[in-house]
Amino acid sequence: MTATSSHATREKIGELVPVVALPLDACGLFQKPLRREHGDDSSNVNKSGRAPQQMNSGVRISPSGHRLAMVVMLFTVATRTCRGFLVPYPGQRAGVLNRAAGASLMRRHSPHSSPSLRPALLLRMSASSLSPPSSSSPSSSFSAENWPVNRVRQTFIDYFIEKHGHSFVPSSPVVPLSDPTLLFTNAGMNQFKPIFLGQADPNGPLAKLEKAVNTQKCIRAGGKHNDLEDVGMDTYHHTFFEMLGSWSFGNYFKQEAIAWSWDLLTNVYALPADRLYVTYFGGDDSMGVPADEEARDLWLRFLPPDRVLPFGKKDNFWEMGDTGPCGPCSEIHYDRVGGTEGGRDAAKLVNADDPDVLEIWNLVFIQYNREAAGEGAGEEGGGGLRLLPSQHVDTGMGLERLVSVLQNKKSNYDSDAFMPLFAAIEKDVGCRPYAGKLGKEDVGLVDTAYRVVADHARTLTFAIADGALPSNEGRGYVLRRVLRRAVRYGKQMLGARPGFFARLVPCVVREFGQFYPELKEKEGWIQEVIEGEEKGFGEMLERGIKYFGEEVVEGLKKEGGKVVSAEKAFFMYDTLGFPVDLTRLMALEEGLEVDVEGFGEEMEKAKQRSRDAALRAKAGGEGGGRPLVLRVDETAWLQAAGIQATEDEGKYVWEEGKEGKVVALFTHEGFKEEVGGEREGQGKGMVGVVLDSTSFYAEAGGQVADTGRLVVGGRERGMEMEVLDVQVFAGYVLHICRLVEGGREGGAAAAKIKVGEKVACHVDYERRRRVAPNHTMTHVLNFALREVLGDQVAQRGSLVNDEKLRFDFSHGGAMAVEEMEKVEAIVRGVIEKKLPVTSQVVGLEAAKGINGLRAVFGEVYPDRVRVIAVGEEVETLLASPEKEAWAKLSVEFCGGTHVRNTEEAQSFVLVEETAVAKGVRRVTGVTGEAAQAAIEAGAALSAQVKAAEEGPKGVELEGKVVELRQALDGVLLSASLKPRLRKRIDDLGKKAAAERKAAAQAGIDQALSRVKGAIEEAKSQSFLVLELAVGLDSKAVKRLVETSKNLAPGLAVLVVSREDDGKALAFAHVPPEKAGHLPADKWVAATLAVVGGRGGGKAELAQGQAKDVAADQVQGSVKAAQAFASEALAKSLA
Repeated sequence: MTATSSHATREKIGELVPVVALPLDACGLFQKPLRREHGDDSSNVNKSGRAPQQMNSGVRISPSGHRLAMVVMLFTVATRTCRGFLVPYPGQRAGVLNRAAGASLMRRHSPHSSPSLRPALLLRMSASSLSPPSSSSPSSSFSAENWPVNRVRQTFIDYFIEKHGHSFVPSSPVVPLSDPTLLFTNAGMNQFKPIFLGQADPNGPLAKLEKAVNTQKCIRAGGKHNDLEDVGMDTYHHTFFEMLGSWSFGNYFKQEAIAWSWDLLTNVYALPADRLYVTYFGGDDSMGVPADEEARDLWLRFLPPDRVLPFGKKDNFWEMGDTGPCGPCSEIHYDRVGGTEGGRDAAKLVNADDPDVLEIWNLVFIQYNREAAGEGAGEEGGGGLRLLPSQHVDTGMGLERLVSVLQNKKSNYDSDAFMPLFAAIEKDVGCRPYAGKLGKEDVGLVDTAYRVVADHARTLTFAIADGALPSNEGRGYVLRRVLRRAVRYGKQMLGARPGFFARLVPCVVREFGQFYPELKEKEGWIQEVIEGEEKGFGEMLERGIKYFGEEVVEGLKKEGGKVVSAEKAFFMYDTLGFPVDLTRLMALEEGLEVDVEGFGEEMEKAKQRSRDAALRAKAGGEGGGRPLVLRVDETAWLQAAGIQATEDEGKYVWEEGKEGKVVALFTHEGFKEEVGGEREGQGKGMVGVVLDSTSFYAEAGGQVADTGRLVVGGRERGMEMEVLDVQVFAGYVLHICRLVEGGREGGAAAAKIKVGEKVACHVDYERRRRVAPNHTMTHVLNFALREVLGDQVAQRGSLVNDEKLRFDFSHGGAMAVEEMEKVEAIVRGVIEKKLPVTSQVVGLEAAKGINGLRAVFGEVYPDRVRVIAVGEEVETLLASPEKEAWAKLSVEFCGGTHVRNTEEAQSFVLVEETAVAKGVRRVTGVTGEAAQAAIEAGAALSAQVKAAEEGPKGVELEGKVVELRQALDGVLLSASLKPRLRKRIDDLGKKAAAERKAAAQAGIDQALSRVKGAIEEAKSQSFLVLELAVGLDSKAVKRLVETSKNLAPGLAVLVVSREDDGKALAFAHVPPEKAGHLPADKWVAATLAVVGGRGGGKAELAQGQAKDVAADQVQGSVKAAQAFASEALAKSLA
């Protein structure tokens, strides 16, 4: 190489360093981040819309990164100086780069558990892609092959972890376990709400989190965010989607969030800069919030002013809800179309619902808190805005939408996020391939059905895997609607065979199972649930079609109407689960219409009822006032005031009530230095007391809160406050109290309490002594269920109070009696063994290593957890965590209060086993005196049943059966004993019925004998009246009359019979030739008239009844019958 060429080469290397270093930095190879410094002057923006890139001279490269950088630089020099080399071997260039990247990067340890795709970040580093992306045409690397959905997801996560030090936080379940305000997790920020609200447990992982990144599983199919009816009708709505998210919790703010989003999109994903537009909040006078000029100016470092656009609060001001954290947001939009050199101007299409100009990323800057109505000068009567003590960033980018852009597809459904599912549908159903058609072009709605079925298959698979199940209420009802919508579209539009929807589950698992292993673990269960629902839907369709035909169509024909009423349509929708569009289709086939507008009104009424119920629940019941809750501002105020979280270890020390100092007093009017003396009006006399330390247990983990008293000021004052409830917010234990009148001296004034005063904690330990055994036995019950039913049993909820314990768990069907007996026996056995119950706070990872330990799926645990073990010391478990024997013990994470020894529970009875939803069962149990009473009641009732089996017969036995059934229904018994006793009592009832039938038959036989004898004697007479003991068995009486008719056809016969309970029956038959003179109906009426009865029938055959007929009155009826017949027949002879 000549000196000249060497010099030229050095110039080339110097020229390339800024270009090469940037993609390397995106892969995390630099030891410190590369920073690009730009002035605020918009003149820094070049014609392509990208600000000039500048290399930081202080950057240092790691050794392995240095080697890789040298390979890339030397190779790039070769490609630029030897251009002919590129033409025949373009693939070799990419191969060299791939191998160089892999050799360096695969040796680096991934900081998170999900599979790393970091080497793939360099796949695009050709000579052209190393330059700033200024072209308006997407790179040729934009394809499903180069940007599969898994790579897109992992690239996002790796970028924030490796380049900007974010922590990877796994997706929370789509079923929000700790947020009752949500049907489903519908945004990435849901699991971080405690941080935004200032309610994060200071000992939990959220409290230490500053920067986070993840991809969140989301469902929007119910409640405020509901895309269900739009899915399939267009190419961008989904009920299930993934939200890529990055967060800052008081760490960085707008400058970093904007710069990093630009870097990731344009340098890592290599999106053309001239296809990007951004929006910012343009201000709102009614809110009193100015335009977000800070965000605007930051964007102007990268884009020209005509692509940095202001919008109002509808598009660019984000709020969590009616109250709570909120702030301006900045959206990044992408123009799919672009244009020729210089691009097209799509600014007017931003936020205009143009499918080719779509929002891909939303950066939310959480800097305000929305107060409740009446707590500030807010707009339209709402609450005002107040700056938050800490500013947060919440960004969200839809994975499916980003994938469609990177694969250069016109819609999300055309990407590999959906195409494998479309292939599975086509193979199973045998219909034509998916063509992406919409509206009128989609003849037969085939493509619409493809989209519906594929989307809903993803939704159901993820929801069921995370613990949700189709049912008739709440999120279960939403899932049932989703499933039925998919099945209907599949059957009606695609001609799918029964069971097709469940057969799509393996495809969803195959596509997502690597990143979400819970899908693989639950695949069989998911298919089982969907199969059952599909079958049930088929039966529902039959019921709906029958109702529509018999009730709706026939009713309109009779009325001459042509419109199916809103009430009928809503009944089919709400009660029968019948989709209204299917109702409209069937109506059309019958030449009818549906009152769609009225149906909408009925839907709105139902929604309003739901909203009203939710408001009542939040307010503590019907007519309840606002609950005392510490929100983000309150907890921030406490923290700013230097008030430490409440020390509550005293809750684990019994009978030694602590003395605490009042550090804060909270009312509906806010924090106060002194509270008391107010006794009028709603909420008066109620106060939330925060202490520096407490002995009270705050409601958590299914266990109810302690109750008791706070005694203010020591013995000399003796002022008391009744503790009604205890809740914890961000580590602050709030004692919700009622002020008690006067002091011990009987003063008339209401109690007063001041900040700084000492109070004595008087927990109601008698009540806690009834709660604790129920909590400990809940753990043992969980263990017993797993032992009897199998390891697939998973906790779905629990409630522990001083009366009972309730436990919800996953299981396919009702427990058999034998299974309940085994579970009950295991729990009782643990009690009888008098096993120790021990607890210890240990590190989370060490605790997870204990063999057999049970944890709640989806629950977030702190770094240090409390382990409760029944039958062994926790320290012993930790010493040999993998020991097989531990799997035979009850070991769980728990922060509740428990007994020291299982014998304190005294006994255990499983009193109920029911269904909560499909696949979820609920068992209820009792301990202590309630359990002993249930055992004694069971023994006593068993003895009574045995006595009945050996004792009375006939009528007496029937009476005893009624008595036993009433006793069984009214007593608390073991759930396994109850069905056994019920069967024995039912058998007694059958025995009594058989004896009664045998006795009746004997009476009939005897009566027949009498009838035959009486007829022989009365052959010469014209009528016959008999009193026979055959009860009220009309068939038996009729049989007697038919016998007399056959033996003496010309004889008129009337039979009177009386039951022991006083009811009487008369039955008459008169030959045709005599019916004109002796009508049977009048004959029966005359017979029963003397005892207050009446009858009816025809002239030849009639019957009647009377009540409360005394035994001596029967003869009066017989005589009346005889007299009426004699007189009537005598007149015929006259």
